[in-house]
Formats: sequence, C-alpha cells, structure tokens
Amino acid sequence: MSSKRGLVSVLGYRAQLSLAIPSRWSTIGERATGSLDSFVASESPIAVQGVLSNIGPAGSKAAGAGSGLVIASPSKADPDYFYTWTRDSALTFKMLVDAFIAGDASLQPEIEHYIAAQALLQTVANPSGDLTDGSGLGEPKFEANGTAFTGPWGRPQRDGPALRATALMAYSRRLIANGGLNNVASAIWPIVSNDLNYIGQYWNRTGFDLWEEVDGSSFFTTAVQHRALVEGQALAEQIGNTCPACESQAPEVRCFLQSFWNGEFVTSNINAKTGRNGRDANSILAAIHTFDPNAACDDTTFQPCSSRALANHKEVTDSFRSIYPINSGIPHGSAVAVGRYSEDVYMGGNPWYLNTLAAAEQLYDALYRFNQSGSINVDSTSLPFFQDLDPSIEVGTYTSSSTVFSNITSAIRTYADGYLSIVQKYTPSDGSLAEQYSRNDGSPLSAVDLTWSAYASFLTAIARRSGVVPESWGASKSNTLPSTCAGTSAAGTYAPAPLNCTVNTSTVAVTFDVREPTIYGETVYVSGSIPQLGNWNTAEGLELNANRYTGSDPLWSGTASSLPAGQSFEYRYFKTGTDGTTVTWEGVDNRLYTVPEGCARNTVQSDVWQQ
Repeated sequence: MSSKRGLVSVLGYRAQLSLAIPSRWSTIGERATGSLDSFVASESPIAVQGVLSNIGPAGSKAAGAGSGLVIASPSKADPDYFYTWTRDSALTFKMLVDAFIAGDASLQPEIEHYIAAQALLQTVANPSGDLTDGSGLGEPKFEANGTAFTGPWGRPQRDGPALRATALMAYSRRLIANGGLNNVASAIWPIVSNDLNYIGQYWNRTGFDLWEEVDGSSFFTTAVQHRALVEGQALAEQIGNTCPACESQAPEVRCFLQSFWNGEFVTSNINAKTGRNGRDANSILAAIHTFDPNAACDDTTFQPCSSRALANHKEVTDSFRSIYPINSGIPHGSAVAVGRYSEDVYMGGNPWYLNTLAAAEQLYDALYRFNQSGSINVDSTSLPFFQDLDPSIEVGTYTSSSTVFSNITSAIRTYADGYLSIVQKYTPSDGSLAEQYSRNDGSPLSAVDLTWSAYASFLTAIARRSGVVPESWGASKSNTLPSTCAGTSAAGTYAPAPLNCTVNTSTVAVTFDVREPTIYGETVYVSGSIPQLGNWNTAEGLELNANRYTGSDPLWSGTASSLPAGQSFEYRYFKTGTDGTTVTWEGVDNRLYTVPEGCARNTVQSDVWQQ
C-alpha cells in the first residue's frame, strides 16, 4: 500500500477523515440507518477522528493531556474517565501501529510520541510501587498529564505492561525491516525489556482484571502476558539481546493458561471468589488480542478459530440472551447485545459496544483462518457452536470444496455481521459511541467517546471484516506445554529507558501559550515572519483560543502545525478589541523562536503578554 494513504484508507474504509466527531449523543430516536456497509463507511472516519481527538496534546478533546498520552474518554464526571490507562493506551496504539504497518506513514509521529510518553511513565512512582523493583509498572492509570493518580483504585493490574510491550514490538519489527535495528535496540527495547521483566517476575501473582473489579487471576491478563513473552524472546534474538524471563517463563504462563478451561468454557477469573458463573467477555477479548493470522486453530493458545474459543464464544454470548430486554426473542445462532458478564450491576449492568464488537471480531478472525487453511474441523467441543448455524452438521473435517464448508463460512459471516448490525442499531445518527447502551431500549449510557472501548474496537472489528489482519506474533512457533505446570517467576532488572527516538522529526507542531487578561469580546492572536503566522498580516494571524482561560490563569493558546524543524522566525502577540477590528500589539520588540530539532513533534512556547 502507498504510504500516502490515510488510516481510513489503509484499513479498507471508504470515507474521508474530515468529519468532525460529535461531542454529545443524539436522542434515542435518532439512530444510524441504512445498510451495514453504508454504516461501516460512514462510521469509520468518525471512529478514526474519535481516536485521534483523544490523544494529547493536540487532540481536540484531550486538552491538558501530555504528549503521546491517550485519555480513555473526554468525560470528566459521571463517570470521570479523563485519565490515561496503560491498557487502553496500548490497545489503541496497537491499532494505530497496525495501520502504520499497513501503509499509513502519517501515524508515525503519534507512535513516536507514545514511545517517549511511555518511557517517562515507567519512571513515575505511584501507589503500586516504582521502577526499582518494577512494581510500579502494574499501576493501571495515571493523570492525563502523566503524573501519578493517588486515589483508591483496583491495583495492580498486570495486563498493561504486556499490552504495551506488544504494541511497541509490532512497531519495532517494522522498523527493523526497514533498517532500523540500532534504533530499536537503543530507543524501544529498554522500555520493552522493563515490561517483559515485569511479566516474568509478577505473572504468578494475583491482580485486578481488566474490568478493575476482581483481584485474582485473569484469563485476559494471562493470555496477553504469554503472547508478550513469546514476542519478546523473538525480538531479543533479532536485535542480538537476551530475554531470560521470556525463555524461562513463557512455557509456564502457557501452561497456567490451560487452568481457565473448565471443559465447557473459559472461567475468566480464577483464584478469586466472585460469586459469578465465570462466563465473561474478558475471554473473547483475550482471543482477539492474541489472534495470530498464521497460527492453526490451536486450543492451547485459544486462537479465535479453535474449538475452545468457539465453544466459549457461544457460552458467553448466550449468557446475555435472556437477561437483556433488547435481546428478547433473538434465537441462538443470531447476534445479540453483549455485556461484560451476566451478573454485572455497574451502571445497571448493560451491553457494551466494546464487547458486542469483540464478539463480531472473533468470528471474523475465525473465518479468516478457515478460508486460509481451506478446512473446518468440528469436534465435540465446538459442535454446539456450529449446530447453532447448521443444526444438521456433525463432527468431522470439512474442506473448502465441500458444500458444508461454503454454508458454514457464509453463516459465520452473517452471524458476525449481525453483531455489527446490533452496534449499528444502537449507534446515534451522529456516530458517537459511548461505553454502554441500555439493556432496555439501547440508548447510550456512561462515558462518551470511548477511545479504545468504542472507537478503536470498532476500527479493528471492521478491519477484520474486510480481511485486514495484524502481522503474526509467532504463536505457531511458541513454546510447548510442560508436562507439569510450575508456579515459577524470574527476578527482573529495571532501569529508566533513555529518551531516544527512532526517527528525527522534520516538522514540529508549536503551541503558543500566552497569558493576558481580556474582557468579553477581545481575542488574542500571534503573528510572525512566516506564512503559518500570517507574515505579519494581522488578517492572517493565528487566532488563539480561550478554552482553558480562567480568572486565575488567563491562558490563550493556539497551535501552528508542521513548522520545519530548525527554522527560526520572529513573532509577536496582538489582540483585537470588542469591535473585532481594533488591533493592539503587545508592548515588546519582536520575539525570536527556533523550532527544535530531534525527536519532539510537539512543543509549547509559553509567554506572558508584555505591556
């Protein structure tokens, strides 16, 4: 694919990125209409912009967030999700890295910001600990500006380091393929190494699940930890380094992963008293985030097409058929709204866009592998799943030349599309996606504009629908199962990662901050000796905004994008009066500024208005 293609195009979407993401839900009566294909086409650019708007510092809904930091949602009350979660950020950037690998070179600056942000975040002492013994890497969330969140929370959460390592390793493989091995070794591996050592040392300890409720052993966490260790071993060898924790612990983590299978489905949380039946969308999310398009339908890694994963898909999704009024009357083998787990009471216990999309994505993943391998194996474990789609099917292997294969793959596609149609049915006409939708009438609920849990998840689901899959992580080459599982660990060593970058920037976005008390109707601008600042023409100056202006902090701010690194220019602030035409310059000689060179793709110039 051409590197000039944007994210929308790379993932197979047909619309353009210019649509603005809406800030509020529409009313219940205003919902997405039309065919599923038309919904995918119209929602795709909204979802892309929804992701980018929530990434600091330039994201339109991420004001105050640090460079490269992803806020979970712009929502700051009921609930307050204006924080950066390690897990959500990593999964969001894994989606962006995959799009970059597929050809969208425009995403590289965002990825580089993320790398720098994570190098710093690893060093932030927090209630879970610090980097000295690695314990601080298990802290689930931070303030949007990258400082520690010190309030009470479900901590530690041990999936974040694994997911961050996976996102960075995917990016590393692409850099290495293009001659960037030394850059990976110096700038990315130190971050990844800390995370891999954390997994090796702490995987055998309990922690909170991805819903931040259960302190125990989580299937999702264990699955992504195993994947990261396998990838880590391969990357270490590729750059001429070592990962002792990867080599010694990956087989044990894979062995422990089998403990979650109860013979019928995945018990998503063990080593904890939950009072639940164990069926949880945690397990479907694990399957899609450990999907390897080159792997067989392996039960031990719970690949999406494996018998265990398909049986589990049925058990989990069926558990919501009778408890949500909006699912009433929908038969087995047809898509339903999917929540977290049937006993959920958070916000009233509702379906989530994230989990409904995940149910679709697992089926698209499975379908991809069936078509690639040219056969479908039905055994006693997966038989109930397949019988929902074809009641006459029997245990056996069906090749691509058979009628049964054609019928089943068509039925799976229809079934998967059904979950996307559920999302379409309960998406407001403006395309905004919340965290949840009502079990009673499908109206959006909880936080607005979720980054990973809505927009990024939508994008990965429709990418799989179009046959766009991530690169292999080596599942088919992963370690064999030990004959006996051992609850071992490997003591890790940790060190702050150097703040290097893999690619020097050619352009920089410069944000001009100036503090000047104004009265209603006045507007502050910056003008200067370059075209981006109007070449001293006040009619073409950069208008600043007062979005963060307060009585105690009269801040005006605006960003000039794509200034050449190393360029020097003069600038000066002025303001227009309440009539919109009277111009008052600040009382100072022209200021001089040089755009920084190096890694930084965003920078802030802070000034105070001079009388």
